[in-house]
Amino acid sequence: MELLQLQYFRTAAKLEQITKAAQELNIAQPSLSKSIARLEESIGVPLFDRQGRNIRLNAYGQVLLKRVEHMFQELEEAQREIQDMAGLDKGIITLAVSLTNLLPEMLGAFLEHYPDVHFRQVVEPMSVMKQSLEHGEIDMCLTFAEIEGSDIVCMPLRTEEIHLLVPESHPLAGRESVEISELQNESFIGLRTGFWFRQLTDDLCMKAAGFTPRTTIEVDEVDAVLLLIKKGHGVSLAPDLAWRSRMDLSKNTVSIQDLGGNLTLSLAWSEKHYLSYAAQMFREFVIDYFAKFEN
Repeated sequence: MELLQLQYFRTAAKLEQITKAAQELNIAQPSLSKSIARLEESIGVPLFDRQGRNIRLNAYGQVLLKRVEHMFQELEEAQREIQDMAGLDKGIITLAVSLTNLLPEMLGAFLEHYPDVHFRQVVEPMSVMKQSLEHGEIDMCLTFAEIEGSDIVCMPLRTEEIHLLVPESHPLAGRESVEISELQNESFIGLRTGFWFRQLTDDLCMKAAGFTPRTTIEVDEVDAVLLLIKKGHGVSLAPDLAWRSRMDLSKNTVSIQDLGGNLTLSLAWSEKHYLSYAAQMFREFVIDYFAKFEN
């Protein structure tokens, strides 16, 4: 088996279409077909089921693809590690986050010291972020969700309560606190189903008062929730850090007496995958940043 053959096989397996795979690889279709045929001949079994112009990975191909993905992942991490050692670049950090409004101030402070580092931000449901962390597709994850895994390290950074956010014109505005049962008929703005915080707050309301929040507006980012509240479109449940770093919502915040449950912001990374020097420096910076964070 040759490395180029495995690269061709990997692309064809993902696209399940020889023509598309050839176009992506920028090679002729017959060349790709011959390369895969030689690979199958060397292994001794077919790797695809042929269906006209389409191909579908069979059980043998699935076993090989799993190993090939791991092999290319190791090669990519080896390249990153060598580049770090040789000083060929200043580092790229891929960071998954639950709250995007944490980033401007925090990243700005980091980039003052390391201006050549590049960041790529990812905002996805927790199941996707956990899978990306395990596969080495992201360097680390800054989240309130609990992430578990045999190779995942989760460093607690800050613990805080969940508050109610209301528009300034809302009848509950100005109250110091409410009971969760008072919110049963409210229209909620929240993250869409599949996000960890949405599931958590739904479960807490059900446990504390026997109802699931009536979420009438679903969005993908916390910033959108905050802007909609500012415009008077509903209420929401949120931790302190969801609003304090982006806009003044102190007048819109009400304590909840009996919701129960605190949130802990954590930084998670996988010990199975290589962290670049830039990512290691950022990890230490984040831990120190929240150690000095004002309450």
